[in-house]
Amino acid sequence: MIYSAISAVLRGQSDQMIFGKATIQLAATVLLLALTIPAQAQHAKKVPRIGYLRFIEFPAYDSAFRKGLSDLGYVERENIQVEYRFAGGSLARLAEFAAELVSLKVDVIVAGSTQSIDAAKRATKTIPIVFPVTFDPVESGFVASLARPGGNLTGLSTVNPDAAAKRVELLKEVIPQISRLAVLRNPINSGSQFPLKETEAGAKQLGIRLQTLEARSPEELEGVFRLATSERAGALIVIVDALSTLSNNGSASLR
Repeated sequence: MIYSAISAVLRGQSDQMIFGKATIQLAATVLLLALTIPAQAQHAKKVPRIGYLRFIEFPAYDSAFRKGLSDLGYVERENIQVEYRFAGGSLARLAEFAAELVSLKVDVIVAGSTQSIDAAKRATKTIPIVFPVTFDPVESGFVASLARPGGNLTGLSTVNPDAAAKRVELLKEVIPQISRLAVLRNPINSGSQFPLKETEAGAKQLGIRLQTLEARSPEELEGVFRLATSERAGALIVIVDALSTLSNNGSASLR
């Protein structure tokens, strides 16, 4: 079903887009299946070109994307062309790269983070944009609704109203005596508002005092940890972001 939805995007039937949970490799698979439609229609006269846009390099995600290409039989510079653009954590460069990909007339743009999705959305209203994952595409303003997203964006969402509150509950079970909890987010990432609200609600329900911390770059993290320690936070929850991915499960105990 998800394959036909992506195909519909390239036919201009955006209302058939769907959202759900999946791995980065699945996102790559879906993307490349979509690209075969215009390529086949042109009898292989044109090599499909993908614009790959990321706020920062993320080796695990990037290698998974390349593996997705390989698994489908696509060989870069032979039957597929990928224009990689990594902004190095600069929003200005991200906007420039998004505009550059549009000028190159790529067939589709893969936007690998909330910042990248926003930059791509601002750069084009016509080129299809596929995002491997985002917190809440509606809350972030990327689509009108999950049922009828409209526009030129499609992708996968991690929307789960219970997940953030459940994480707080699990921490309480592991550390029964916890009374103060820190939560870290990147304020540049508009999608972080959704899990932050749910974390706040979960902490309030369990009578835990919540300390909200913000970091816009890796250089700010040391000061953030010092602040959390000074406030005697018993644990830290990280709202996953390209700049603030500190552990595999997004949470850590403060010692």
